[in-house]
Amino acid sequence: MTPAWLLPAFVLVFGYLLGSVPFGLLLTRFTGAGDLRQIGSGNIGATNVLRTGRKGLAATTLLLDLLKGAAAVLIGAALVDGGGPTAGAAAFIGHCYPVWLRFAGGKGVATMMGVVTALYWPAGIVFAIVWLAALFGTKWSSVGGMSAAVSAPLAVTAFGRLDLLPVALALALIVLWRHRANIARLVSGTEPKVGAGKTPE
Repeated sequence: MTPAWLLPAFVLVFGYLLGSVPFGLLLTRFTGAGDLRQIGSGNIGATNVLRTGRKGLAATTLLLDLLKGAAAVLIGAALVDGGGPTAGAAAFIGHCYPVWLRFAGGKGVATMMGVVTALYWPAGIVFAIVWLAALFGTKWSSVGGMSAAVSAPLAVTAFGRLDLLPVALALALIVLWRHRANIARLVSGTEPKVGAGKTPE
């Protein structure tokens, strides 16, 4: 008889491993754009891929990072009753702290959007609108990402999906933590805007 914990454990590990695939790093290497960790901020996300000058690569990275979060939720939900939030959160953690890169991953915004959208698409729409509005309104990628992350727990609460509040709030707090250096630069007035060139981590 299969232990009851085995399938939930598989979903958790699967989500983490899927989320930990560093698409930005792989795409830049395979296309000859260099080691992403040696470019700009050294981050593996789409914003830093954009600093290679390859807009197409940046867009592809954003899409793939989003899709891996959504895929984890959908597969987790198909395998285990209520497994969507668990698998999605695990994918998000995998993106931010991938074992392959000594736990030095991305900041999780795109992957969080994929998770939130797959869990409850109206909240995903709010996430996207807030992200784009804050990004284009301020020209700070970090402000766009953090604003979008904070919108998720607010959106699920407003829509009455309080069952999703714990995971949305936890992911938003991690996104803010991952942006702590950006917050310090925003406070000091040294945070560069999109297109301004090299950014410290």
